[in-house]
Amino acid sequence: MPNTFGKLFTISTWGESHGGGVGVVIDGCPPNLPLSEADIQPELDRRRPGQSEITTPRKEADQVQILSGVYEGKTTGTPISMLVFNKDARPGAYSEMKEKFRPSHADYTYQTKYGHRNPEGGGRSSARETIGRVAAGAIAKKILKLTSQVETLAYVSRIHDISMPEGVEISEAAIEANIVRCPDAATAESMVERIKEARSKGDSVGGVVECRIRNLPVGLGEPVFDRFEADLAKAMLSLPATKGFEVGSGFEGTLLKGSEHNDLFENRDGQVRTKTNLSGGVQGGITNGEDVVFRIAFKPTATILQEQATVDLQGEETTLMGRGRHDPCVVPRAIPIVEAMANLVIVDHMMRQHAQNRLFSFED
Repeated sequence: MPNTFGKLFTISTWGESHGGGVGVVIDGCPPNLPLSEADIQPELDRRRPGQSEITTPRKEADQVQILSGVYEGKTTGTPISMLVFNKDARPGAYSEMKEKFRPSHADYTYQTKYGHRNPEGGGRSSARETIGRVAAGAIAKKILKLTSQVETLAYVSRIHDISMPEGVEISEAAIEANIVRCPDAATAESMVERIKEARSKGDSVGGVVECRIRNLPVGLGEPVFDRFEADLAKAMLSLPATKGFEVGSGFEGTLLKGSEHNDLFENRDGQVRTKTNLSGGVQGGITNGEDVVFRIAFKPTATILQEQATVDLQGEETTLMGRGRHDPCVVPRAIPIVEAMANLVIVDHMMRQHAQNRLFSFED
């Protein structure tokens, strides 16, 4: 059951939603990186439950502990293990799910594949698994901050049928200025009301997260299987509740002709740049120096507080009412997770680029 991501900068997450805790092991982190829990905690605070009126009321501080790989405030080059204890677990809320499959959850597929599963909050398939990803992503973010000008900004561009207008200025301050994490204030207000409306009816809504990676160097990614956007797609579609991924013009690009879609090259201040960016910063699987722009579709939260038809372990038809504490919309809390996974891909590809193309010189 693969739980490891990356090739040179790798992470392995572990733990279940209502077990003792969750965590991650990072291997391949360079030595001598200044690191402490204070570098990790702010990102976990952005992801944690109970942070606003539109998130699950589960009360978890998600305090991280670094168990290994750091000595006297610096990384040693050995595996870094981090742990977050579960403090507000309520496994009893899922007793009925031992026998009944929750619609659109992983219960049936897990049970059929493995013959044994943890029904408490979905166990391993719970979004609480992403704590380890965010903790590891915080390390990748610090590496990028100290060594490059790369900036990764994810934000909510759509909730249900409410979309952010074009031309909105994207900044960290604007994204974090409201609880739905949409950089357009007026749109954010409408989004919050739509989420509240769905929750009041025991329902849920989905949406779209857009992410922009600025100041990436030219040359990250490979031309065949490890294309930069392919690794981004794998990273994003490995997140719970994701149902779609597109880069640049995405599916809308199919409505254009080649003469309309091609990004023409120009010499801008001595550098090769493109006049437009419909490619989304990646051409031939390799970054071209423009902003990498991609979007991820998140489905409505599967657990809703309405009675629904289902079947039980014996295949008998029955009904099930959702229980437990759940987000009426997962999209706002997905923002730090998307950024974390993007930063992990970037650092891994930077290390691979250096190992293959920069480490050795065969020229006289």
